[in-house]
Amino acid sequence: METRHSAAFGEFPGAEPMQAPEAVAAMLRLKTLGWGTKRIAQELGCSRGTVKRYLQQGAWEPYRSRPRTGALVGLEPWLRERFLQHRGNADVVRQELLREHGIAVSLRTVERAVRGYRRELSALARATVRFETPPGKQLQVDFGETRITVGDERPKVYLFVATLGYSRRPYVAAFLHERQVSWIVGLEGAFRHFNGVPEEVLLDNPRALVSLHDVRTRTVTFNPKFLAFAHHWGFRPRACAPYRARTKGKDESGVGYVKGNAIAGRTFASWHALEAHLAEWQREIADQRIHGTTGERPLDRFLRDEAAALRSLDDRPSFVAIRELSRRVQSDACVEVDTNAYSVPWRLIGETVRVEVTGDHVRVFYATAEVARHPYTLGRRQRILDRQHLAGIVGTTPRATPVRALLRPLSEYALVGAAS
Repeated sequence: METRHSAAFGEFPGAEPMQAPEAVAAMLRLKTLGWGTKRIAQELGCSRGTVKRYLQQGAWEPYRSRPRTGALVGLEPWLRERFLQHRGNADVVRQELLREHGIAVSLRTVERAVRGYRRELSALARATVRFETPPGKQLQVDFGETRITVGDERPKVYLFVATLGYSRRPYVAAFLHERQVSWIVGLEGAFRHFNGVPEEVLLDNPRALVSLHDVRTRTVTFNPKFLAFAHHWGFRPRACAPYRARTKGKDESGVGYVKGNAIAGRTFASWHALEAHLAEWQREIADQRIHGTTGERPLDRFLRDEAAALRSLDDRPSFVAIRELSRRVQSDACVEVDTNAYSVPWRLIGETVRVEVTGDHVRVFYATAEVARHPYTLGRRQRILDRQHLAGIVGTTPRATPVRALLRPLSEYALVGAAS
């Protein structure tokens, strides 16, 4: 009987090949005939330990692998939550696994562990209930990031996109980060662009605004400052179902449209040029196109049905807190704010001025008198100049009618301050 080292029947882990059922039957039969384990082993060509193990076992049994404990056992709920949250990106899950649990495994290990959740993710993506919102009801907002060439740099730019649910009229702004202040400044910019406030604002659970969104109970806890912002402007915040951005109800991607139509393949000389391009693109392209779903231009639907349905701004001030800074006017007649240079009247060179910064403007004061005002820019290392501020300096060409207030002696500014 030839049964020696037959690997076709499997192996014991760390031992010699597993024996065939016929070989085990022979061991048991020879044992009943009075053979010893050593003689049986020699006869069958296996080790004495193997014979002893089968004799003790009493019969042939198929090999059962030892249960694998694995580094990820017990983390199944966490893996599912993060896998769905990151929309199927197993590598991000692997990174967070190391950062939060100190477990270093290969990408392949994570992919095997989350394999069963991919079908669930696909089903969630398809389970979209399409609905239309009435005029003035809803504004959908989101951020998308991309790399854009601005001057000599290629920074990561965050595109804030807000779209009215009825007319599909969009508002777009560019930021250098996606922090809470960017959301607030972006929303205020949208309200002013549309000259009104919708009944509700729908979000995709950004961490900067949503502190908690329970998947099972759908309980949402918004950031207290964002709730105060919503109360200030009189809208109701709403978060779509976690990991299901498509429950916003529209199957088009506003961020994707902006990236593919307004930004793709373009470079910009400065951050100001990028902002100017986005404003022109909104007026000339986004507002004027025939929308694929409504069959109308967004601007037409907005003016006809939605503009009057929005709540009035009522001259409410900006929610963004005013920053007050003290700056010394540099030799180039500028003050620096957030790496950007803003011009002031050249006669103030060397003087200390007070700067007020909001989400919209930079205002410069000397002795309580406002001496300069500029739009606040979100770029970096930009120069925002008013040529009138340089009128009278050798090598500059003043405008035909310079602003007289900007050429006053410093003593007059002091008198204004004393009188107030």
